[in-house]
Amino acid sequence: MADTLRRLAITSSFSVLQDKLESWHKDYHVISCDQNLNRCCELIELTAKIQGQLFAILNLTAYQLVEKDRRIRELSASHDSEVQKLDTQLCSTRLQLDHVRAELVDAHKELDDTKSKSATTLLATEDEILQLKADLRSAHDQVEIYKRKLGAVDDYERQIRLLRDEVSYVSTEKAMLQERLVRSRSPSPLPRLSRSSSPMKSESPTRAQLTNSSRHARLVSRFSDLYAVERLEAQTLLRRYITDLEMVQKIIFIAVVESFKTAKLAYRQFKLRVRKTLSPSHFGPESLEDAAVDYIVRNLDLYDVQTSVNDVINAMNVNPRISFPPEVDFVLISALIRDTCRVAFAMQTLAPALDLAFASDGELYNEKKYRRSYDSEFTAPLVMHHVWPALMDGDAVVVKGEAVTRRGALWSRSRSQTASPVRSRSLSPSRSLVSH
Repeated sequence: MADTLRRLAITSSFSVLQDKLESWHKDYHVISCDQNLNRCCELIELTAKIQGQLFAILNLTAYQLVEKDRRIRELSASHDSEVQKLDTQLCSTRLQLDHVRAELVDAHKELDDTKSKSATTLLATEDEILQLKADLRSAHDQVEIYKRKLGAVDDYERQIRLLRDEVSYVSTEKAMLQERLVRSRSPSPLPRLSRSSSPMKSESPTRAQLTNSSRHARLVSRFSDLYAVERLEAQTLLRRYITDLEMVQKIIFIAVVESFKTAKLAYRQFKLRVRKTLSPSHFGPESLEDAAVDYIVRNLDLYDVQTSVNDVINAMNVNPRISFPPEVDFVLISALIRDTCRVAFAMQTLAPALDLAFASDGELYNEKKYRRSYDSEFTAPLVMHHVWPALMDGDAVVVKGEAVTRRGALWSRSRSQTASPVRSRSLSPSRSLVSH
């Protein structure tokens, strides 16, 4: 239909018909009757042709209208069926929704029941926790009580040992006095001769000689505690300012060695003063040397440890093997130095005295004197540097030290000595420590 209508519009049939009508109207009175008849017939034919095309378009339009009505009816029928299906599905969905709502209500009820039960259980659990906390506190209190009792027991045992030493010493003195009393009452000169010929030192041991073994064990244990406790505390303090662990270990090792040197010198000076003081009034079976040592053992608190600490710090300030940040001072580890000086001073009163083994960087590693540190090269034969000195009783090793072994230790040592920084440090021991 559209093509027919398009052709009708393109041919402009009505325009041609109109033109012919106008031309016929102009020539109607001019031309003859036959010509007018011919033109009228021509117009009728043209009109019939146009009407035929219009009727064809009309038929096509009517056919299309019928088809559209049929399709509309079919679509309406299918739409009705789909609506019925949707209604059916909607009804089933509503039924399912009602069922789900009922289940949800039941679930809410179960949840409420569970909440109430959980709240009851939680209250009971909290009560149990509070009871357990109370029991734990009471247990801690009992542990503290037991610790205090254990400390008291240790104190009692220490006092018992001291009292036993005192009793032994007093008993020996009592026996000696009784023997002297018997000999003084005896008229025979033979006992006096035998008394003068026998050494009185063996008959009257001093307190220092009686307690030598116990003091030896106690000082060795204290030296081990210095390594296990005070050394680590000093290392922790130094690591706040020095990142190089090797330098920290060297500083601590040199501090211990210098403390022993200073304490031994202080002991010799102190003993000379004691001998000088006791010499005018000394008399008795023991020698002046034994009397001086016995006096020092009884009066270890007279040792001026602060002077030794200052001397150690001064010696460390000028030691070329160690460097230190200028904003802090070696006073930072004065606690370790003080405790080491006290232990070293007391060790000089033993017979024989305990001392540190000689140590030098780059020396051959001796497994009898030292144990390797965890970061050592266990196949290296030379000592890179020492962490802790070995304690010696003459030629016998009492407590092993600790050393770091590396390959090429001699070369590293020479390089570190040539590159050692020069420290401009005040030698005054009273210089205040800069706080951070």
